[in-house]
Amino acid sequence: MNSTESSLFALLMYGMFLTCVLYVIFGQLTVRKLRKNPETKDALGLEYASGWDIINVAQALAFPKSWNRIMGRSPLSFMHANSELILKNTNKLDRVLGFIFYWLLMSSAFFCLLLITLNYFGVFAE
Repeated sequence: MNSTESSLFALLMYGMFLTCVLYVIFGQLTVRKLRKNPETKDALGLEYASGWDIINVAQALAFPKSWNRIMGRSPLSFMHANSELILKNTNKLDRVLGFIFYWLLMSSAFFCLLLITLNYFGVFAE
């Protein structure tokens, strides 16, 4: 590994660590509250694996309203969290935390795949 690759990898790992911390905080502060609320309990989307509803809720808070409306009208709408109910039952801190968590998660995953691809094609070869 050369210096550039090491630096990018370290930055990526820092982003992933921060994502993991925000995942736990967002799950404990926001999604736990929504799970306990009878109105929103069944509106958190399909849970593929334990904790996936945390990502569904963050996505509902991070996407623009127009995108959420499109997803809400699709035949697969049961897979996504109901953004209208989620927005109605969250405060500003929950929304900001969800937005930051979701986009940090997506950007970390994207840059991880990008770094793997660049390494595969020998961009960082010595």
